[in-house]
Amino acid sequence: MDPPQDSAAPPSPPAQSGGSFGIPAMLVFASIVIIASPAMVPSCWYTRNSLSILHQVPEGHVGVYWKGGALLKTITEPGFHLKMPLVTQYEPVLVTLQTDQVRNIPCGTKGGVMINFEKIEVVNKLKKEYVYETLLNYGVNYDNTWIYDKIHHEINQFCSSHSLQQVYIDVFDQIDEKMKDALQCGCTKYAPGIEILSVRVTKPIIPERIRRNYEQMEEERTKVLISIERQKVVEKESETQKKMAIHEAEKTATVSNILREQKLKEKENAMELQEIENQMFIAHQKCLADADFYSAMKEAEANKMKLTPEFLELKFIEAIANNTKIFFGHKVVPDMVLDQRLLVGNFLENVSQQVHGERQMKSDDNA
Repeated sequence: MDPPQDSAAPPSPPAQSGGSFGIPAMLVFASIVIIASPAMVPSCWYTRNSLSILHQVPEGHVGVYWKGGALLKTITEPGFHLKMPLVTQYEPVLVTLQTDQVRNIPCGTKGGVMINFEKIEVVNKLKKEYVYETLLNYGVNYDNTWIYDKIHHEINQFCSSHSLQQVYIDVFDQIDEKMKDALQCGCTKYAPGIEILSVRVTKPIIPERIRRNYEQMEEERTKVLISIERQKVVEKESETQKKMAIHEAEKTATVSNILREQKLKEKENAMELQEIENQMFIAHQKCLADADFYSAMKEAEANKMKLTPEFLELKFIEAIANNTKIFFGHKVVPDMVLDQRLLVGNFLENVSQQVHGERQMKSDDNA
């Protein structure tokens, strides 16, 4: 007899034709697929930004986001950020200095000559606080509207109001500032977040025939300028020589004046010395004359005091005694001697009277 079967035994699990995963495994797999989808799907930037969860905002940029095509007000700073895949799109926007190059800008001048600006560079910056407003009104390619298209318009406006001579030579150095002011004026009014920092305009390309004429004209102008500069150099040299001659003449005149003043000073000193010597000689001669006069006066006074009758008679006798000649005769000699004595006696008497009168007058004066 067969043993009885156990009716409480658990039923065996049903057979499976293939492997199965639980719900957590499915979620992990989906996450890996979504994160790795930018690498597995080499499509456009928009597709990669739509599928990725983790994204990076580069330095100098900010991150802007769209959900279902609508721009969100969320602005993210540089770094790693998360977003909803397939629902939210992301785009980095540059908020530091950038240079937009606008190429091949044709325009016609006032005279009808067609010229072409090969390249114009516009240095601009989007202000961070105006990112949302600017992108909301003009999109990510806002610079197409306010830089590329605006440059074409402003250059054509400028060329149409100026001649080729003005555009190519006369006011070419002013085009940079005029373009900068025109771009900034439009941006300030309609897109205040865009700041135009500078504009660099290259020389326009003009027709070859006109360019050759300008080159010839510039060559002639250069020759004229060289001649003018050479003339200035010659004039400068002549002026220098003239100044040197004047300086030399002034130097000679100054030396002559110094020598003349030196000679005059020497003559004046010699005259002063001569005058001093003359005064000394005059004073000496005067002293000698005064001494002689005084001596003569004293001698005269002494002689006057000596002229007494007795002294004169003594002198007369001495004179007769000194006479070595003796005359003999009976009449002539005695008469002569007597006559002489008579004459001498009269003379002595007169002198005696004069002396006596003078002494009387002096005594009266003293009294």
